[in-house]
Amino acid sequence: MPTEAESDTELAAVLRAKGMRMTAQRQLVLEAVRELGHATPEQIHERIRDQVEGVNITTVYRTLDLLEQLQLVSHTHLSHGAPTYHPAGDRGHAHLVCHRCGRITEVEPAVFANARQEVADKTGFVLDVGHVAVFGTCAECLEKAR
Repeated sequence: MPTEAESDTELAAVLRAKGMRMTAQRQLVLEAVRELGHATPEQIHERIRDQVEGVNITTVYRTLDLLEQLQLVSHTHLSHGAPTYHPAGDRGHAHLVCHRCGRITEVEPAVFANARQEVADKTGFVLDVGHVAVFGTCAECLEKAR
């Protein structure tokens, strides 16, 4: 994960290259995504709303859209609600989402290698397992249920 100074420099450079300017809101949203790991726009808003004036939920959504266009963040749908954002370089994993407690566990895409190959063999379709969420019940919740 980049340091705060590297994060500032990276965002500023990308924005400058696109003819845009660096703003406190843009920087705070990117930092919140990096610090939280996986976060909805609402969670990001909650994290930053008291740090700079004028940051409302609409600003967060617009900033996330911009950061995604700049390939600094990406999103995954981990539930029926809002998308969950994470740093763009963080796509090398799949998400296991517990229905009961909501815990998100990251696993290497290699875990799905057999399924990926089987789907490709049978349908010609290639799964993007770096952008997948699988729902089930985590080990802790299963243990509690026993």
